[in-house]
Amino acid sequence: MPLTPEEPQIHESAQGPRVTPAASRTAQTPRPVPGPRPAAVPRPGRPGPSPAAASRAGGAPRPAPPAQRAPQATPGLVPATPTAPSVSAAVPQIQLIPASAEGALDAAEEAVDLLLDSGRAPGDILVLTTGDPHPWAAHELSFGEAAYWALHDAGDDVFYADAAQFKRAAGRPVVVFAANGGPAGATAAALPAALARAGALLIVCGDPQQINSVLGTGV
Repeated sequence: MPLTPEEPQIHESAQGPRVTPAASRTAQTPRPVPGPRPAAVPRPGRPGPSPAAASRAGGAPRPAPPAQRAPQATPGLVPATPTAPSVSAAVPQIQLIPASAEGALDAAEEAVDLLLDSGRAPGDILVLTTGDPHPWAAHELSFGEAAYWALHDAGDDVFYADAAQFKRAAGRPVVVFAANGGPAGATAAALPAALARAGALLIVCGDPQQINSVLGTGV
């Protein structure tokens, strides 16, 4: 039976999957491309790219994209606990954040902000998108596929990828899935794989009816 919205919580447990809807997000104005986030410095905003992202092949410094927006508090969402099982731990919990296709990416960004603010390590988080790529992914891909996937392999920063490339993305403790449009059937094809790659928590931002039909929830 599909779930009805209620007070949401982003938290983690080993009690098996479940979905707790959060307040719907409406479409927001496009965000500027985010800038690099140093991984070694305590995070005042979002985390920076890994040391590998700091320079291109040959040691030349990489130009930073325009500054990103500051993190915003999201009423109704509770930060995740800082400690959680690893990727090899029990079946992940599922958190559903209702959002339109236009607002799913913004909802995913807010979820990432809360996870980082609660103490979750940047390298613990993988973000998958079904439609337009996240600005960070678009920026890093401008330096080539090899450099982009080197950041994924380094595993020390939040990594943003197209859901169609889920086979190339390794599992992480937390996977944030943004159903932000894209080809027909993209969500149905990629969402089960996203669940398989989430070690502790899968956060899905999208249309609740569509997500319920794919995951077969009530979970």
